[in-house]
Amino acid sequence: MQEILEVIIKNLVDNPDEVSINEVANAKSVCYEVKVAKNDMGKVIGKQGKMAKAIRSVIKAIAVKEHQKVTIEFLD
Repeated sequence: MQEILEVIIKNLVDNPDEVSINEVANAKSVCYEVKVAKNDMGKVIGKQGKMAKAIRSVIKAIAVKEHQKVTIEFLD
């Protein structure tokens, strides 16, 4: 699932080399912490957070099939 998230985000940004995704797993859920270049953060979040919401929706749909709970945090 992390690979899918990485592909989605790297195709949105201008600096794909600066994308880093950290997976933090708990007993019941997985949290992905996404860091991108400062000037690419707006592209990942989108207007009014629509792009971030779409990314979360896609990943959560995949997680449901795998019976997991997933959250995504976009860090500065």
